[in-house]
Amino acid sequence: MTARILVVDDVPANVKLLEARLVAEYFDVLTAGDGRAALAICENRPVDLVLLDIMMPDMDGFEVCERLKANSRTAHIPVVMVTALDQPSDRVRGLKAGADDFLTKPVNDLQLMSRVKSLVRLKNVSDELRLRAQTAHTIGLRELAQADRPDEPGNVLLVDGRASSQERLQRALKPIAEVAVISDPQAALFEAAENSFDLVIVNANFDDYDPLRLCSQLRSLERTRFIPILLVTEQGSEEMIVRALELGVTDYIMRPIDPNELVARSLTQIRRKHCNDQLRASVQHTIELAITDDLTGLHNRRYLDSHLKLLIDRASARGRPLSICITDIDRFKLVNDTYGHDAGDEVLREFAKRVRATVRGADLACRFGGEEFVIVMPDTTPEMATIVAERLRLMVEGRGFGISQGDTVLSVTASLGIATLRPGDDTPEALLKRADMALYQAKSNGRNRVVAAAA
Repeated sequence: MTARILVVDDVPANVKLLEARLVAEYFDVLTAGDGRAALAICENRPVDLVLLDIMMPDMDGFEVCERLKANSRTAHIPVVMVTALDQPSDRVRGLKAGADDFLTKPVNDLQLMSRVKSLVRLKNVSDELRLRAQTAHTIGLRELAQADRPDEPGNVLLVDGRASSQERLQRALKPIAEVAVISDPQAALFEAAENSFDLVIVNANFDDYDPLRLCSQLRSLERTRFIPILLVTEQGSEEMIVRALELGVTDYIMRPIDPNELVARSLTQIRRKHCNDQLRASVQHTIELAITDDLTGLHNRRYLDSHLKLLIDRASARGRPLSICITDIDRFKLVNDTYGHDAGDEVLREFAKRVRATVRGADLACRFGGEEFVIVMPDTTPEMATIVAERLRLMVEGRGFGISQGDTVLSVTASLGIATLRPGDDTPEALLKRADMALYQAKSNGRNRVVAAAA
């Protein structure tokens, strides 16, 4: 994982220390010595996360954070306040200003890297949603509704093994949310999957159960994947916190719990969930008919033509890899000629399902036309793209395609061509052409294989 991190501190030694730690983990680091310089950088350059000192002259970190969150161009950038202040009131003030988290000086390396990676992961998902909304606007559809952090009451699921702490937490959260309380983690998993929650709070106080197992299961299920998770832990549980953030836990709070901090952190996650839900709904409802292939449910050629340019521009600006795969069903005409076009449509629908099962959440899968499909894979090297393509090829070949005519099961294979973005002035047309040539080579070499274009 790589990202562009802005370090803001008026003490050069502090800047150099954080910069050295981040560069050692291959992050791209920008620096600023005061709040005004930080605001200018965020306004004019792509930034994935801000590490922001609080105690600065002229404009302190609280004001900088408030200004970033009030500006629609920078509101989506995660902010972590790095400070020597360690009072609950300071954390609450920062969270109310819009900060995503706090790190206390001297900064612990494990917590620094885990928090940075966790927030960058969240921002990547948010960026993809925003980018798809931008694509919808670009191709001439109606203006999307503004997702502006509504303050509606939230629905919170509290998973806590002890009645005493259940009562305290439920009482603290009552002003901002309806709280459902469950003591059994496995029952909580089913509850989260069956109902609509804005936040799951997992209290790590079980005697005979690993709370991280529940966090992992929540991230694995499709219906709970996007629910924020707040982990409650003991002081000194750094190892658990690091593992939790790597699993996708959104935030954590340590005991003894300050009720104001609990409310502030919970409200931040509920607002983020409401915003992302609203944005997802706006994108889905606005562009569904215009850019979706009716037969397969995948995006269509129109969407690909508009969105691929945006993805390439973003990858080029940040120096990140991007790969595409064009796949074609082998001898598909024979299916139509032998069994009819209805059977061919069934094969196409099933093929699309297997494409969806193969790609990741950030990838873009489209029906290119006829029996050809395109998968766009951001942040993906040629080697990783080949692994994804080979997985899809095996998934197609490994199980027959059933059609409704007499319970017939067809043996279907696919050929796949891969191309990767070249540094410089590569274009969507050139990238697609190289992938298409690789696909042609796969067909010529006997079909049912993956071929990568030369770099």
